[in-house]
Amino acid sequence: MFNKTKPRWRLFGVLVALVLAAAACSSSEVDDAVGDAADTVAGDLADGTGDGAMADCESTDDVTLQLQWFAQSQFAGYYAAVAEGIYDKYCLNVTIAEGGVDIVPQQQLGSGAADYAISWVPKALGSRAEGIDIVNVAQIFQRSGTLQVSFKESGINSPADFAGKNIGSWGFGNEFELLAGAHKAGLDENTDFTIVGQNFDMLALINGEIDAAQAMTYNEYAQVLETINPETGELFTADDLTVIDWNEEGTAMLQDAIWADGTKLGDAAYDDQTTRFIAASMEGWIWCRDNADACVNHVLDAGSTLGATHQTWQLNEINKLIWPSAGGIGIMDQGLWDQTIEVATSEGVLAEAPDDGAFTTKYAAEAIDMLGDMDTTGDSWSPTTVVLTEGGE
Repeated sequence: MFNKTKPRWRLFGVLVALVLAAAACSSSEVDDAVGDAADTVAGDLADGTGDGAMADCESTDDVTLQLQWFAQSQFAGYYAAVAEGIYDKYCLNVTIAEGGVDIVPQQQLGSGAADYAISWVPKALGSRAEGIDIVNVAQIFQRSGTLQVSFKESGINSPADFAGKNIGSWGFGNEFELLAGAHKAGLDENTDFTIVGQNFDMLALINGEIDAAQAMTYNEYAQVLETINPETGELFTADDLTVIDWNEEGTAMLQDAIWADGTKLGDAAYDDQTTRFIAASMEGWIWCRDNADACVNHVLDAGSTLGATHQTWQLNEINKLIWPSAGGIGIMDQGLWDQTIEVATSEGVLAEAPDDGAFTTKYAAEAIDMLGDMDTTGDSWSPTTVVLTEGGE
């Protein structure tokens, strides 16, 4: 593999080689050789080249990462990797392209407009089934963040309670978990309840236009909690709401993953770049886990239009979706992959299960090795309590 960096194990390899070369010399010469090599290793470790895959770069690769939405803490790890110079250490010059309603990340990747893309698994697999050769190379989110939220007085405590109700959904491929949950409860959206098109906010729920709204744990759910309850003059609280979590209902689908260009994988240079990009992105997420406040500032500096307390809430919730990662950040959970495929095929998202090439753990595993002694599982991480303010400011 073409490698533009000098990982820590190579530094220790230098030390071993010098020791072996000096074996035929006098004891004093051996001591001098070992001492010089040890000083070199210690110096490299002190200046950072022993931490992960950091070193002087022979050259730098320009990389474009396509997001699926605007700048917010959902993508904090990537923004932090830019701001903290983490990508630089891996010999990468990364440009982050924001997403939006009309931007399909995997199509940008397939067209060559981006080198890597962030996309939900079922959406990306739908594009792959249409002929776009993309591969999931790092499953960053280990859990789904999608909820169905209602006010308690609606009486909606489970998907079975959708009967006779107006249920909000964004569409655009975000509705699969919701429909699967309803079908699992024996309901048909064509006869038993009404799907209502919902904007990417919670106004329709707050105004009583729908009985339950689609929400992400890290975004729209917080929007309700940042709104004044006109009956109390205080912010709404979690006690005012009922939440259906698709992870608990068994219809959750995998979401944010790093996708690479399948037509380029297998090329030595692209493979090396991919491993380094994943490792640096992982390090960005690890940094955000361990430096949450500073990480939020990087997101705000990137131009997010959402307020500081909202972004702090969002990062806390995003960390819950990543950590703990049992096999290490980015490593696919086979059980959740299988569940995602089962829901996707049963709901007609996919006509059939994808082939074995749809995802690989090869690059994520190599990236974890590159990170050395960093904590890649987050087993000891615990969320904080974030106090929201009106409007999330």
